[in-house]
Amino acid sequence: MRISPAQRTENENRIRTAMDRLLRGEIPPGGKCDIKTLALESGVDRAAFYGSRPYAHLRTEFEQRLAALRHAGERPDPRDAQVARLKDEIARLKERVAQSDATISELVGFRGQALDRIAAQHNEITRLRQEARLAAGVRRLPAPVPSTKEQNLMTSAHPRNPASSGSLPAASSLTRSAPRHSP
Repeated sequence: MRISPAQRTENENRIRTAMDRLLRGEIPPGGKCDIKTLALESGVDRAAFYGSRPYAHLRTEFEQRLAALRHAGERPDPRDAQVARLKDEIARLKERVAQSDATISELVGFRGQALDRIAAQHNEITRLRQEARLAAGVRRLPAPVPSTKEQNLMTSAHPRNPASSGSLPAASSLTRSAPRHSP
């Protein structure tokens, strides 16, 4: 079906009006800022925008204007802006995860070194204690058991205090003054 020059001009005006709306961000529900939506909004068959069809030059114009807007940092389609924002956020989060992984790896390595050092210090302390025991050559004697006389002294010193019976004498009650001999 052939169209008259007046109809063609009218279609081009409708296409340019729809193009301006889409590039301003007035996207209809369920649509995008693309040729398909442009064709629907202008009421022209989408096939007319491709090849040697009558409105191919308008498709090229639309794509150039859209590319210029995107290059300038504008996003006429809010979904495109959201996709770009989410991609930036994903890139930032991936970088944070990579930094966190690196920090965790460093801390795991540090923990391993710290545990190795603690184990080495424990082994050294144990070895030094063993050497000190062997080098002293002194045997420990068992604790002295108080004689019955000393036990009687303890109970008679505090007859009213039942807690003192059977307990060990205070150090001051068992000390005897003995003369000191110097060599």
